[in-house]
Amino acid sequence: MKENKEITALLHLIDDPDEDVYNTVSDKIISLGKEIIPNLENLWENESNHDVQERIELLIHRLHLRDLTAEFTAWKNGDANLLEGAILVSKYHYPDMQPALIKQEVEKLRRNMWLELNNYLTPIEKINVLNSIFYNYFKQKGVEVSYETPDPFLINKTLEAKKGNPLSNGIILIILCEMLDIPVKAINIPRQFILGYFDQQYEALNPVGHASEKISFYIDPLNGQMYSHKDIENYFRKLSVPPVASYFRPMNNIRIIQFLLEELSKCYDNDRNFYKMEELMALANMLDS
Repeated sequence: MKENKEITALLHLIDDPDEDVYNTVSDKIISLGKEIIPNLENLWENESNHDVQERIELLIHRLHLRDLTAEFTAWKNGDANLLEGAILVSKYHYPDMQPALIKQEVEKLRRNMWLELNNYLTPIEKINVLNSIFYNYFKQKGVEVSYETPDPFLINKTLEAKKGNPLSNGIILIILCEMLDIPVKAINIPRQFILGYFDQQYEALNPVGHASEKISFYIDPLNGQMYSHKDIENYFRKLSVPPVASYFRPMNNIRIIQFLLEELSKCYDNDRNFYKMEELMALANMLDS
């Protein structure tokens, strides 16, 4: 943004010790929109006071968040594409990431899987193909959920590092299955992010059947391991939780991204970053409305 007298005056007041003055100035700067970010970045580079630098960083963050909130609203009210939703979550932490690079990586995976698939394969054989390419050929690793760092939750870093937790790996697999017309969806089993292979023929013939009966088998996106109904029953038995129907219903894309935001927010559960936890929860709650 071209600097004029008003902008120059506002930028000079960022270091004002009076909180009321600073709050008024910061709100005015935010109202100018993301076009002022280059001015703020230039100011940061020429500022030696660490506290003032932190104020500038927070202003840049608030500007990115304002845009991101609008993008999430448009996404929710549009087609709620899962890949686009995962990219938006990554933009919270990496606002300058390049979505085109993510889409290229996903397309590369899709193309390799598509070349190995055919209509004569059984459901288990199809998933074996996906697993072989994803975990063996592309060397994608799975790590247990940890809230020490946000990167394993984010699709850009998951693909870049070839390492993700069950949630990020699972989202990538669901995206690929949607592209390849394979009926794999996330289900709402407690304390896990598990995928189910839905029997489309059974669904067509038994639309009111028990939700679990529509699932042929289960897939753990940590490593691609497949589980039977008996395995899942044993898991519920260990939890001492009854396997009610709601746990086996597929999660839609909005709920998956909402869950991703909720889990990501836990990475910021500390005094220094608690405002980020609140922001991510606000974005998650916004998807409810």
